[in-house]
Amino acid sequence: MNTTLPEWLNPEPWLGQEFSAADVQSALGAESPDEETLSALLSPAAADFLEPMAARAQALTRRHFGRTVQLYVPLYLSSWCSGGCAYCGFASDRQTDRHALEFASVEKELAAIKAMGFEEVLLLTGERSPKANLDYLRECVKLAAQNFHNVAIEVFPMAEEEYRSLAEAGCTGVTLYQETYHPQTYDVMHRWGPKKDFFQRLEAPERALAGGLRFAGLGALLGLANPRYDMLALYRHARHLQKTHWQSGLTISFPRIRNEAGGFIAPHPVDEKLLAQIIFAFRICLPDIPLVLSTRESAAFRDGMAGLGVNKMSIASKTTVGGYGSEGSDEGQFDVSDARGLDEFCAMLRARELEPVFKNWDGVYRLTSPFNMHYDNRPADGMSRKNSRS
Repeated sequence: MNTTLPEWLNPEPWLGQEFSAADVQSALGAESPDEETLSALLSPAAADFLEPMAARAQALTRRHFGRTVQLYVPLYLSSWCSGGCAYCGFASDRQTDRHALEFASVEKELAAIKAMGFEEVLLLTGERSPKANLDYLRECVKLAAQNFHNVAIEVFPMAEEEYRSLAEAGCTGVTLYQETYHPQTYDVMHRWGPKKDFFQRLEAPERALAGGLRFAGLGALLGLANPRYDMLALYRHARHLQKTHWQSGLTISFPRIRNEAGGFIAPHPVDEKLLAQIIFAFRICLPDIPLVLSTRESAAFRDGMAGLGVNKMSIASKTTVGGYGSEGSDEGQFDVSDARGLDEFCAMLRARELEPVFKNWDGVYRLTSPFNMHYDNRPADGMSRKNSRS
């Protein structure tokens, strides 16, 4: 496979540097953060500066997002997959029952999620399959768009015109993790299937934004490769999209390897201390991009990170197919660590003087020009109170 990264993505120039405590202190005060800033804040030397990094991250989070945490929920539509991802519980060689929700079941699941109070839903599938193809996904998006203001997808990469058809159906955004930006590691981890094409996946967020979707969610699966390499490349990917699609929105997630049916062991494990350092570094270097933390992480860690760099979270999540309006399938894609319900989680946020936000987007703007769209990552106090769940 081609292992040459485009110049705009390649993190190599910043990987060989060694940083001192003075370098980290300088990075903490940088007025125009760049790759070198991020590299310093991700360095071993910065591990001794977590407290000032946290303080800086919190100040920037409050400046750009207030005391709000935006909430969403994932809905797995299908566990059918043609891919051979070594780390995934839905890989095609896993000995597990496969399921795909019928449309009537999709409606039932969506109704249950709506009744919980959510206004943003993330629809997920495995790689493209006869059970979960574009036509199936488009119909599911239409059903979701009837009741949710923000409908995003985390599915297989598509062509620009396919993304455009989903935008017309009511889809507002796409989440698509590169998994790892290290080409050789990527090739080993993706043993077969369409996902083995590194560049076809890498270019999918650009195709999605060109096709009319309003935001793209980026991320790398921490644990697959050297985390410093992946995080520098992730930063460069985000900056590239900010330049080429400046009118669109971005989010960045930090998923870590979790237990799954195949028993995969992360070759480059990332502990909570390093994960916190990564999140603080990204908030300092990308102050106005929403940072996302899912229920992969423990309740205690999520409580500590809420408003401290992270301003968007999932909660009450199921990684099984369905499970909200009916009994879910037996096995999920991975184990959920934070299994709290919505009310308990919102009570925790309010106890920390944070406001749970369920809506910062109105569905009426789905098909308007991106230059006139009503989308603000910093909900005004009035909007935040109005749309929070009491």
